Amino acid sequence: MAFKLDGNPLAVDVAFSHNDINYPANWLRLSTADEKTALGITEVADAPTYDSRFYWGDGTAKTLTDTNEVDENGDPLLDNNGDQVVTLGVKSVLKAQEKATAGSLLARYDWYVVRKAEKSIAIPTAITTYRDGVRTACDTREKEIDACADTAALVTLYSSKDDGTPNMTQYPKDPNS
Repeated sequence: MAFKLDGNPLAVDVAFSHNDINYPANWLRLSTADEKTALGITEVADAPTYDSRFYWGDGTAKTLTDTNEVDENGDPLLDNNGDQVVTLGVKSVLKAQEKATAGSLLARYDWYVVRKAEKSIAIPTAITTYRDGVRTACDTREKEIDACADTAALVTLYSSKDDGTPNMTQYPKDPNS
């Protein structure tokens, strides 16, 4: 919560003066609601914050799907190579992040694959199972993203249930952790 006095914001834990009286930095924390009201201090709700993955700063939902950009005449906007300029929607951005996450998880164990190719030394079963699980989880997560019909569904997907369990498929546990 934020506070205002005479229409001006008051910062918590900062000393202030009013009517020639100096108030210590902890006064807002220690005073009662009645004491604040008597002084003319009003409590105002903090400005809402929005998850920037899904919303613009003003709370407007971002576009879920990719957009082919056009110029003022409605003609396709082309880049320097003559290709259509496309602004990625939220779903494409999230799926790209999932691919990057999976790639990062797989990269830790790529050396096993290289060793197998170079020296014909078998990849441990736990590592193969883990790598397959990462690819499966990534694919499932991308499908879960695609299945969301609107922003609210995506927000729910990326949230957790009341008991703290995630709504989205999780990547497997690293076998070496």
